[in-house]
Amino acid sequence: MTLPFRDINVQAASDSYIFTSPSSPNAPALTIDRPTGDIRLSDASLLAAKRVARVSSIAGILGVVRLRLDKYIIVITKAQPVGRLRGHMVYKVAATEFLPLRERQIHDPDEDKFLNLLKGFIKSGPMYFSYSLDITNTNQRQAQHDLATPLWQRADDRFFWNRFLQSDLINFRTKGGRGSPAPQPGIDPYILPVIFGMFEIHPTTFKGTPITIALITRRSRHRAGTRYFSRGIDEQGHVSNYNETEQIVVLNDRGSGLGGFTGSGDMQSGKLGGSDGKEMQVLSYVQTRGSVPVYWAEVNNLKYTPTIQLKSTEAAFNAAKAHFDEQIRLYGDNYLVNLVNQKGRETRVKLAYEQMVERLVSSPKERVQSDALTDEKFHTIETGTKPQTDFDRLHYIYFDFHAETKGMQMHRAQLLIDRMHEALIAQQYFRAVDSPASQVNGGRLEVRNLQTSVVRTNCMDCLDRTNVVQSMLARWTLDRMFIDLGLMARGSSFKEEDPAFEFMFRNMWADNADVVSNSYAGTGAMKTDITRTGKRTKAGALADGNIAVTRYCKNNFFDGPRQDAFDLFLGVYQPGAANIGSQLVFVDRRPVLIQAIPYVAAFSLFFVFVGMWTPRLPDSAVWPMRLFIIFWTAVAAWSLTFIISNGMLYVNWPKLVPRPWASEGYHETISKIVRKDKILGPLVAKHERGLSTARYVNAEEGKKRIE
Repeated sequence: MTLPFRDINVQAASDSYIFTSPSSPNAPALTIDRPTGDIRLSDASLLAAKRVARVSSIAGILGVVRLRLDKYIIVITKAQPVGRLRGHMVYKVAATEFLPLRERQIHDPDEDKFLNLLKGFIKSGPMYFSYSLDITNTNQRQAQHDLATPLWQRADDRFFWNRFLQSDLINFRTKGGRGSPAPQPGIDPYILPVIFGMFEIHPTTFKGTPITIALITRRSRHRAGTRYFSRGIDEQGHVSNYNETEQIVVLNDRGSGLGGFTGSGDMQSGKLGGSDGKEMQVLSYVQTRGSVPVYWAEVNNLKYTPTIQLKSTEAAFNAAKAHFDEQIRLYGDNYLVNLVNQKGRETRVKLAYEQMVERLVSSPKERVQSDALTDEKFHTIETGTKPQTDFDRLHYIYFDFHAETKGMQMHRAQLLIDRMHEALIAQQYFRAVDSPASQVNGGRLEVRNLQTSVVRTNCMDCLDRTNVVQSMLARWTLDRMFIDLGLMARGSSFKEEDPAFEFMFRNMWADNADVVSNSYAGTGAMKTDITRTGKRTKAGALADGNIAVTRYCKNNFFDGPRQDAFDLFLGVYQPGAANIGSQLVFVDRRPVLIQAIPYVAAFSLFFVFVGMWTPRLPDSAVWPMRLFIIFWTAVAAWSLTFIISNGMLYVNWPKLVPRPWASEGYHETISKIVRKDKILGPLVAKHERGLSTARYVNAEEGKKRIE
C-alpha cells in the first residue's frame, strides 16, 4: 500500500528544491530543478551533503502552477487536525507557501495579481486531506477499490480538487521525465489528493452508546465557480455547484480523538489500532445536488433579479445525457427533486428541466397533484413502461417548496419526505464492518448492505431550499440507521430520544449549509434557522434579508475576481498558455468616461451633503446655496440613473475567462450609449474606434471555452 508521506522536508538550493521524508530514509528524494521545473527522483543519501539555503518541514505538496512569468511549487506548511474517522486522521489545509523557481528582480502587475488571487483563494477555501484515507470517495466506492493502489490513483477525479496543480507530478509518474522516459512509481508518496468542501467529525454518544458521526460535502472541480457566473451544464455533462454529501455513522471507531500515533506501530499508515477486539460498523448515506442540467444563465445587470437566458432543451440534450449517464453509473437510480418556483421568473427553468427528463425517459408518464395552496403541489415524471434504457432509472419529483411552506409553515416540507417514503425504503444505505480479522485483507471493509439509488436535489442556486430538504432526508435515514442498529425502537425518532444529539445534528447540517453557500454565493446560507431550530423564526427571516442584500453586493461587485481565482486554481485559465502577448490582463478597458461615472455620483452626493449641513451666516443669501444643492442633486441623479440603466458596464465581471453573455451585453450596452446618449455617446464612440482588435482576443477565447 503506497500512501502519501506525512512528514516532508524541503531543501531550497540555488539550482533546485529537494523533497525528502525523514521517516522513510530509503525512499527516493523528489528534485525539482530551478528554473526549468524539470522533475526527477534521486537517491536521498547522495544529496545529504548538498549545500542548501534553508531546510523547512511541510505537511505536503499541494501542487505546481505555472503563471505568466514563472512556475511555483505550492506547499502545505500547516495542517489543522479535524478528527479521526475509522481510525484515520483527517486534516484541513491551514497555511501554504509559494516556492518560486526563479528569483524575480522585477514585479509584473499581472503576475502579482495571479499570486494574490491564488493565495486568497487557498486561504479562504476549505480544503481537506488525509494521508491514509481516501476522502474523495464515499465509503461504498472505497469498499470496491484495491487498497494496494496508490491513494491518488484511487481518488475520484471529480473531487480531486488539486488535480490540475498535481499535473506535473502525475505526468512525471505516468510518462517519466528527461533522462528517465518510463513510469516513476517512486513519486507516488509525494502526490496528495485534496478535497474542497465541508468535513466535520463528531465523536459523541447516542443514548449512552459511543458513536462517531461525520458529515462530508465534496465539491466537484468541474464547472466550479460563483453563483451568477456558473450556472447550468457544459458540453461534457458537468453541472455547476455539484456537491456530493455523505453522512457517516461509525460504531466502535478506532481512536476517534485528536491524539497522535498512539496505538499504531506504523507512522506512515496514520491509522490507530485497537477497538477492544470489537468489529467497527460503518454506515453511510449519500446525496447529491447540482444545477438544472440545461444551458441557462442569469445575467447580472445590477437589478436585484438578474435576467435569465435559456437555450432550447434540444441544444443541451447530449450534455444532459452525458451527465445522467455518469450519475446512473455511479449511484444507480436517480430521484431528481426539483424545488424551483412554478410561478414567476423561475418557471422557465422548471419547464426546461421537465422537458429534458421527458426527452430522456422512454414513454414518460406524468402525474400532477394539487391542493388548496397550489395547482401543482407535486409533479412526477418517470417511465410508464418496463425500463428499457438506463435513463428510465430517472425519477423526476417536483415540489413547490415556497408555496407549501409559505407563512413560516416549514413543517409542510415533510410532505416531500412522505411522498418519497417508498423510494427511500427501497434506496437503503451503505453498511459494512471492519473487524479485526479483516486486517488480513488489507483493511478492506466487509460490505453488508449497499445504497442502491441517490436523491439529487436542486433549487435555483442549489443552496437554501436544497439544504433544508437534504437535512430532512438525512434525518429520516439516520432514524432508520439507529432503529436497524437496535439503538431505538421502531417508530421512534432521535429528536425525542436524545435532545443533546439532536442539537449537535442540527448544527452540523447548518454548518454544512453555510460552507456550501459561502463557496458559491459568498455568504452563509438562508433558512438555517429551520435547520438549527426546526422552525421558521422572525429573527431567521431578518437574517435572511441581511444575507440577501450581502449576496446582491458580492455577486455584482466582488464575484469577478472570485471566479477568476476558481478558473486559475482549477486550470480553466492557464496564464502560461494564454495568447495575451504583452497585454495586461486585469487592466480596465472600459472608456474612461464610463469608469468615471460612479466617482461623479459619489462626489455629487458629497457636495449635496456639504451644502445641506454647512452652517450659513444669518445674513447670507439663500438662493446660491439652494442652486448649488439643486445642481449637484441633478448631477447625482443623472449619474445614478446612468449606472442603473447601463448596469452591465458596472458589474465586476471575470477577466480571465469572460462569459459570452457578458461580452455580448457589454457591446450591446456600449452601442446603446453611442446611439442614444447625446452627452457621452460621441466621446464613447471615439474611444471605441481607437481600440485595437487585440482587446477582444481574450474575450473570444473565453467564449469558446464556455460554449
